[in-house]
Amino acid sequence: MISAFEKIKYLAKKQGKSLGQVEEDLGYGRNTLYKIKNSSPSTDRMQEIADYFHVSLDYLVGRTNNPNIAQEGQAPATNPLEEQALVMFRKETSGMSEADVIKFTTALKGLMNTARALIEDDSNWE
Repeated sequence: MISAFEKIKYLAKKQGKSLGQVEEDLGYGRNTLYKIKNSSPSTDRMQEIADYFHVSLDYLVGRTNNPNIAQEGQAPATNPLEEQALVMFRKETSGMSEADVIKFTTALKGLMNTARALIEDDSNWE
């Protein structure tokens, strides 16, 4: 059976990325992914990695050979930037209570509205 680390290495190579680039994209410290070889990372960490590579957690940890994520009536993100945003959201809200996640989401909506206004006003970028 292929280890989770070997699958991560394979998925990174398939996307043309080094493990260092993947760690940077996910906001992890250097060599975090290498530590997976000899440790048991949290389910949340493994889910973040699975989300990043657009594969199921079951595939990443070797419970299935099917990398596809089962959809439960939810539209999947359609591009890598959306996937990256989803990974960042999950990382930032990990361990929060439901009430705090709602507050976080409300604040995030406000930030996105501000960002949209700044982008629409081209004078801010000159």
